[in-house]
Amino acid sequence: MATSLIKGSIGILPPGALGVSLFYHLTGELQQINGQVYFLERRGSTSAAALKQSGKINIATPQGIQSLETENLLQSDLLTCCQSGFLPEIVLVCTNPDQLLGVITTMVELLVMLYERGSISALQESFPIFVLAANGIYFQRFRQIFVEKIEEAILFARLPDLWPAIMPQIVCRLLRGVTIQTGLRQGSGKNTVYKPGPSGRTQITGTDAITRAYCTEILAGRGAWFEEAVHGSPTRVEFDKALVNLVTNFLGQLLAIDSQGNFRALTVGEILDPVHQPRMRELVYQVFRVGQMVKVYDLQEDVEVIFQEVLQTCRPHSEHITSSLQWVQMKLSLGTLEPKITPTEAWLLEPLIRYAKAAGLEDTANYFQQLKDELVRKLALAKG
Repeated sequence: MATSLIKGSIGILPPGALGVSLFYHLTGELQQINGQVYFLERRGSTSAAALKQSGKINIATPQGIQSLETENLLQSDLLTCCQSGFLPEIVLVCTNPDQLLGVITTMVELLVMLYERGSISALQESFPIFVLAANGIYFQRFRQIFVEKIEEAILFARLPDLWPAIMPQIVCRLLRGVTIQTGLRQGSGKNTVYKPGPSGRTQITGTDAITRAYCTEILAGRGAWFEEAVHGSPTRVEFDKALVNLVTNFLGQLLAIDSQGNFRALTVGEILDPVHQPRMRELVYQVFRVGQMVKVYDLQEDVEVIFQEVLQTCRPHSEHITSSLQWVQMKLSLGTLEPKITPTEAWLLEPLIRYAKAAGLEDTANYFQQLKDELVRKLALAKG
């Protein structure tokens, strides 16, 4: 049985804080739930299995908590959907960055399944557009891994030779969605409540202009804040977002844990207090230096302008507690906090350190390493 895409449909992988927030805004604040936007399980996910078993997703709205039945809103993983003969036209990948490799592997397995079902020659009708929305600086690397895994499948005859006609079409189905959409997850298990943040911008970048524009049109057409990135380079957009994440999430953790290890969940507004701006400026400057060396920032650009843009992006979310601080707070409450940085921070700092070393910026590489070490020390001290 051939597999076809359901035109205009959007699968959100998986149902987490970010995914639920995007679902909330893509459904007109839950007023347009018509089967066109739904959640997808991540293969092997215990949380998705628990959510399906509970039978509901609890979402906090201004009118109170709404409990939505998962029977029609939470679909199986992508391979199971393919076996059933249908797939969403767009998949918003909202996993943690350390889970992206598993998603890329699933994408290649999906291509193999489509080939076995005779659907690979008509990709626009059978293979979804994937939008990677996890935080971090990773798009070029994971696009390369995607191609390598496809080549490996060709080598072992799981796929036919896809060059020169089909391979570019496949790679063009992988996009980057750099988002400032916020959301909260409170509680655990069947008592989990998701609280979507205000509508935040998601910039679509990467791939060819036609696919990018088409994808943006579908997503924005549902009323959520999606737009094409002004800068053509996915890495440039990732760097711009990295500045926001580093200032609010990473620096926020350093500020939230004092020298005695006392933790207080700071809001974005508290993190942006002018007393902290010298440290913010230094952080932005060091990222800017690396960005110039890898050609994502022009030599004539003004770092102060970029710094002010970061503040302007953050200020509308002044009441928000960032995801990293929520994570520390949750781990402290459970007694499971460990002295190691989250995957989100790792996928920001590790690429910056690698780029800085490759560009000969040893002092900058040391600066980022010292930040990592400082955070690990603070997490080791942290107590509620």
